[in-house]
Amino acid sequence: MNIEEFRDYCLRKKAVTEGFPFDETTLVFKVMDKMFALTDVESEFSINLKCDPEKAINRREQYPDHVLPGYHMSKKHWNTVFVNGPVPDKLIYEWIDESYDLIVSSLPKKKKQELEKS
Repeated sequence: MNIEEFRDYCLRKKAVTEGFPFDETTLVFKVMDKMFALTDVESEFSINLKCDPEKAINRREQYPDHVLPGYHMSKKHWNTVFVNGPVPDKLIYEWIDESYDLIVSSLPKKKKQELEKS
């Protein structure tokens, strides 16, 4: 997976927007104004993804050098995943889906209804 494939995959999801809210190198993907994925466009390709806390720990244990606690994020709920290592792309795409779904499931009812209509 490369950064363009990652970007395209995220943008195909319902109601996703992208932007640079923090600086000019941190690309953030949001659903209904809530972050679910981000990457730095100028460093080694890695992705920060939201994750269930138990799964986050398991993933870090399974891929200790390629899945780390989320850089500049809540270490309990976010992982930094280094792409193009031993973690298969198929699995990374599943993790992107999980991150998106976690955010959608936490949205208030009104926002969920807006999402369904979009």
